[in-house]
Amino acid sequence: MLAGDPCFDRLLAALPHRDTFRRALGVAAGQRLVVINSTWGPRSLFGDANDILPWLLDGLARELPVDGYRRCAVLHPNIWHGHGPGQVRAWLRHAEHAGLTVVPPLGPWRQALAAADAVIGDHGSVTYYAAAIGTPVLLGAFPEQDLDPASPVAELGRTAPRLRPYEPLLPQLDELLKEHHPDRYAQLAALASSSPGASAALLRRTFYGLMGLPEPSPPAYLPRLPAPAYGDGPTVVPPATPLLTPLRVLTRVYDRRPTAPPEVTVTRYADGPGPHAHPEPSAAAPGPLFAGQTAPQPAHPVASHTAVHEDVPDATRLSLADLVLHDSQPEPAAWTQDAMHRNRHCAMAACVTAPDTCLVRIPDGRLVTLTAAPGPDGHHDRCDPAVYASALYAWYERGRPLEDLLDGLTVVTGDALHHLQVTITPPR
Repeated sequence: MLAGDPCFDRLLAALPHRDTFRRALGVAAGQRLVVINSTWGPRSLFGDANDILPWLLDGLARELPVDGYRRCAVLHPNIWHGHGPGQVRAWLRHAEHAGLTVVPPLGPWRQALAAADAVIGDHGSVTYYAAAIGTPVLLGAFPEQDLDPASPVAELGRTAPRLRPYEPLLPQLDELLKEHHPDRYAQLAALASSSPGASAALLRRTFYGLMGLPEPSPPAYLPRLPAPAYGDGPTVVPPATPLLTPLRVLTRVYDRRPTAPPEVTVTRYADGPGPHAHPEPSAAAPGPLFAGQTAPQPAHPVASHTAVHEDVPDATRLSLADLVLHDSQPEPAAWTQDAMHRNRHCAMAACVTAPDTCLVRIPDGRLVTLTAAPGPDGHHDRCDPAVYASALYAWYERGRPLEDLLDGLTVVTGDALHHLQVTITPPR
């Protein structure tokens, strides 16, 4: 091969840093990262005349538990330049409020690919690269008529499974991940480059040969991909925004004492689950049992409440809130008191005060601080601390004394456990 593929080589070199990229993108333990990718044009996923993308974004928000999945969109720069950043942001705003991270056109899309558990895309090169590095791919659009049948991208269309529009989305994702084999796209990797990892040396040799100059003595290399950064610049990810869509929260309490702290399972859905969302577990179902735990006492039935961020775009939704949320307030204790007065129908107000901490005011005026212990990898727990407030709500709503939590509380989201320290401050 004359040149190899520098983009593919940088992706391959980045794969050992996958966990670093996932942490930088806010993917918590037990979460899956789903990347939605579209090239440009009328038969791309973004431009499809059947409006698959709006259905897809809505399904990702409504069907997937927000604490079990992270969602990220990578769109071709021509989409941004053709429609304008303002229009693209307007189209994606509701999805962003429900947790979608939108990578800007010059942003760290390669890092998002390296971090992804699954990619839903089309016939563009980004989706092809995802398959070539071994990521499960689901094709949401694929215009065979636009492609040379002998091209590598056409081979992707013959190999990757297709999205079934307007059918339940979560079972399709589960099937994709269950049926995927790491070597499924080995042929696509071979077609991407016959000299993987060698493009820097090949290109430099070719360029200096064309100029009739000797090559420099230091070895040629490609700059490594840095961890995604947050900010307002064109090459970084926009600052993470809180979930501004109302959340329907399903909870179940398990009292594992005296062998373990009480446990609350929390599952949150944006805007309430859609018609094909996870079914509520039956009241007779046993709770999850993890290593070192004994069988718990019978669980309470599944309960639900509504949690709403105070900055929700539709302020009328605050009247539905059992739990009012905020984040990064300069005076969180004062905010919780003011929020309880402003929203007299709510039972609690909670403010996220740190990446692993939440401050909650309960009806009798006491303040409860919930702080998560570091994860098994030594890093901060990356679960949204507002989840902890929902666990406290579930415990309190059942008439359980808060003092029973002083020895700790375990919160379960999906397959992940979060061990909390609970501190109670009397009202002033």
